[in-house]
Amino acid sequence: MNLDHIFRSAQEAFLFYKNVTGKEKGAFLRKIADGLESVKADLIPLAARESNLPEGRITGELGRTVGQIRLFANLVEEGSWVEATIDHADPNRSPIPKPDIRRFLTPLGPVVVFGASNFPLAFSTAGGDTISALAGGCPVVYKAHPAHPETSLLVGKVIQRAIQDSAFPEGIFTHVVGGIAEGQALVQHPFAKAVAFTGSHRGGMALFELASRRPEPIPVYAEMGSVNPIFTFEKKLEKDITGYAKSFIASLTLGVGQFCTNPGLIFVPRSQEAAFSAAIKAELEEIAAAPMLHEGIASAYYDALQYLQSRHELEWVKVAAAKDLIKGHPALAKIKATDWLSDNKFQEEVFGSFALMVVYESESDLMEVAQKLHGQLTITIWAELSELTDKLYLINLLEEKCGRMLYKGVPTGVEVGYAMQHGGPYPSTTDSRSTSVGVHAIKRFVRPIAFQDMPEILLPDALRDDNPLQIWRMVDGKWGK
Repeated sequence: MNLDHIFRSAQEAFLFYKNVTGKEKGAFLRKIADGLESVKADLIPLAARESNLPEGRITGELGRTVGQIRLFANLVEEGSWVEATIDHADPNRSPIPKPDIRRFLTPLGPVVVFGASNFPLAFSTAGGDTISALAGGCPVVYKAHPAHPETSLLVGKVIQRAIQDSAFPEGIFTHVVGGIAEGQALVQHPFAKAVAFTGSHRGGMALFELASRRPEPIPVYAEMGSVNPIFTFEKKLEKDITGYAKSFIASLTLGVGQFCTNPGLIFVPRSQEAAFSAAIKAELEEIAAAPMLHEGIASAYYDALQYLQSRHELEWVKVAAAKDLIKGHPALAKIKATDWLSDNKFQEEVFGSFALMVVYESESDLMEVAQKLHGQLTITIWAELSELTDKLYLINLLEEKCGRMLYKGVPTGVEVGYAMQHGGPYPSTTDSRSTSVGVHAIKRFVRPIAFQDMPEILLPDALRDDNPLQIWRMVDGKWGK
């Protein structure tokens, strides 16, 4: 793998690609989406075989992936995402003349994207990180995940075919393979301008620290997991304790618990502990073990459970079966809020279908929990509105600890759209200002630039007075076309 050649090609492609119009980028992205659908007969069984995920799940993930690509195609074609802002000059302003200043978002340059193990399509080769970078005008050097190499290669070929059909430089997308050393070299290359990663806290922080030590530090947008707590309240549970137990366990065990939004922590009032425990246990007894993504993940899951089983503070509602080389058996334990507060180990993610039920006695317990809670991708609240009207301070504390707050439903199932926020305070991500899902993901790979008193012929189209792109922008403090 000749990294200098790869990044030189990417840098040359960048100088071309940054000037491609939104309509041309949109057409290119649509070619990728159409290409993925054209190979689905081969892609779906291949991804299922490599990931141990059922074909139905892969079919749904493919639909999400192509839908996400077309969403970004719409975004770049419409164009207002560049936040074009024009302040015209006022030479007569006193005491000093006002200059002409124009600002918009411009792409960073070549970026490195690492594939994820748990989503072989939606968070991998043509997943949200790759597509949002391409939409923003950045060439992508993609590091394939070893858990699904053939799937990644097939999707990579689809992207490369779309590049050829668009008559774009081939350096706009490069598919690379390798291990830890190769990944580190990608991050350290001087032409790399940003990194996107979805995976473990250990892996994300290793990349973050590596990028921070470069002569030119670059941003690392790492999503590193979360326990996605659910806070339940007495009156809400009383209404349908069986229904809420079903919803919780269905979310917990979805995909054998291998979702970054898996609810691995649930807070339950003491008054509902016995009934909710019984309902949860009944649901868990109906859940069969299923293959995990690969043996390494299964091994890590059982190692984590073995450690937790050594902790005297836990009471087990459901103990997992003996360690399995590949299948993940669900498990759930209970702990008192006071004991949970005593050790940060009880906040660590267990990647799989395990959850900790924390039993609290009072609102003061919840206040301590909210203050102690680590940053999360999501926090869910199951409560009657009347139970929250005098708890606004608690809600405000919880808002500080998550990127998405749910009032109903469960955290699994991330809508791909215009308002989605999939990111949160550390340690769930390395940058709580960013999202890896939804149209705002594009902003990870761009930066603002302002032009002062520039001749119009030298300005980007989005900032010219005649607005050739016909995009929404702010001109002298007012939005319009």
